[in-house]
Amino acid sequence: MAGYRLLARLGEGGMGSVYLTRTRGNQPAALKVIRREFGQDPDFRSRFEQEVRAARRVQGYHIVSVLDHDTSGELPWLATAFIPGLPLDEALRYGPLPLPAVFQLIGAAATALGSVHAAGVVHRDLKPSNVLLGSQGPYVIDFGIARAADATQLTRSGGFIGTPQYMSPEHAGGEQVTPAADLFSLGLIAAVAATGRHPYGDGAAITVAARIANTAQVAPDLTGYPDALRPLLTRCLAADPQQRPAPAELAELCRAASGRGPRDFDDWLPTPVAAEIARRERAAEELPDPQPATTPPPPGYTPTQGPAGHAPTWGTGPHAAPTQGATGPVPTPGHLHAMPTTGPGAPAAGPRRNPALRAALGVVALIAVAGITWTVARSDGSGDQATGRHDSPTPAHGKDGSSGPPPTPSASPTPDGNAGYQVAFKDRPFALRAPSEAGFNYIDLDVPKSVPGTQIDESPYEITYNGVSGIGLEFHTPMGRSTGRTAQACLDGSHSDVLPDKVRREELDKGQTIHVGTLLCTETTDGNLAMIEITGMSPNHQSNMPDFATKVTLWKKG
Repeated sequence: MAGYRLLARLGEGGMGSVYLTRTRGNQPAALKVIRREFGQDPDFRSRFEQEVRAARRVQGYHIVSVLDHDTSGELPWLATAFIPGLPLDEALRYGPLPLPAVFQLIGAAATALGSVHAAGVVHRDLKPSNVLLGSQGPYVIDFGIARAADATQLTRSGGFIGTPQYMSPEHAGGEQVTPAADLFSLGLIAAVAATGRHPYGDGAAITVAARIANTAQVAPDLTGYPDALRPLLTRCLAADPQQRPAPAELAELCRAASGRGPRDFDDWLPTPVAAEIARRERAAEELPDPQPATTPPPPGYTPTQGPAGHAPTWGTGPHAAPTQGATGPVPTPGHLHAMPTTGPGAPAAGPRRNPALRAALGVVALIAVAGITWTVARSDGSGDQATGRHDSPTPAHGKDGSSGPPPTPSASPTPDGNAGYQVAFKDRPFALRAPSEAGFNYIDLDVPKSVPGTQIDESPYEITYNGVSGIGLEFHTPMGRSTGRTAQACLDGSHSDVLPDKVRREELDKGQTIHVGTLLCTETTDGNLAMIEITGMSPNHQSNMPDFATKVTLWKKG
């Protein structure tokens, strides 16, 4: 579908459908297509644009970030990072969590809410299915998006947006919602995670919401909850929003109660839950690329907008305007519901995949990507079919947007050892720092520079330092080890001792593949030759991966 290759349909919900896809840099992403009745409402489109732009500003620990969005196509959509974790509501099928894990969960979610609120966003729909459990801790997803639906004619005519059982009293009563509402929802999540019981009892969703709205008159009965948890519940479930704790205060209370540091998530979950998360992580890594599509795009299709100043082209990144939506509860990254295989809204039939893989992901049917010609736009107007795989020895584009691969290296060594290159700069100090948890640092060796955050267009960068799911260093251009410091030795090393395109967290932490003294060499996306000399390594306790002190040398053809 346009710039996305769809690997699987993960689910559908109250605001739309979600698909598993990959960015141009081969990072997994979740593409959410908004339901048609919302997409056809001009008020919703305007609010959706505002809210998602605000959500894209949110960065921090335990956050599943919004990567991209568009409101100009037939249906609005947004793309988020994909974490192959287990939603809390599914994890609770194995039973309540141990109390230390509950405190870690709530503390991490409070930290995430602090980042959300600092960006001027209120989640408004915090519930167990919007808290994702991963091997590196929990993640909060889908923040701020529900507000876009609150302004639509659907809601004004009687629709109900949000999850009644996890609303705050002010939200359930139709009053103004502030950041404190998210803290009330987090208190409800804590109660359910620790015991499996809701503080306001069982019953229909609207019945529970009515009890919540009446909290000022009848407070919830907390006598059946663990003694250590009751002070937290009392604070979070206060009827007066001003009496609820701030996210930073709650995070500190939880840190003290759990007895573990804010980044210590080793063995933090019960064995059955941890095993299911590990299974999903393996399945996500092994998911095969889809077959390239062969059918041309529909007549009159206009590529949708990307970041400012970027003009998307077919096959150049995750910019899409899908033309079909569906109905049902909104799915989330890593929330892998089984989907119907027949009937309305069922995924299109596609090539069969590994049955064990499908079972691990919880996906009944994979999408056959058809209807779009995959091409890489070139300056002369022609195009070649793009595979989207990281198995080509040279990139398709340079940083200046030019087409074609960089110059082919000389086949035979030159007498001076320069291989036809000239030094652009030599031994320039450069800090290759590990990203924050679930964060990304993108490395451009032609400068050199490091760009934090999530980049939709990864083509200018040779390296991504990836904090998601223990991935570690990713090389977008073939990276090899050199035995010498000349351009010729660097060029030879970049082709003869090539590293895997991913060096995982545990390998980096132990210095198994890259250590002090290693000389890494690659041909850059601009057609230059770069050498990174590792001169030092130091632990980064926020990510459990090392920071590298390096010296970078760059040669240019000439």
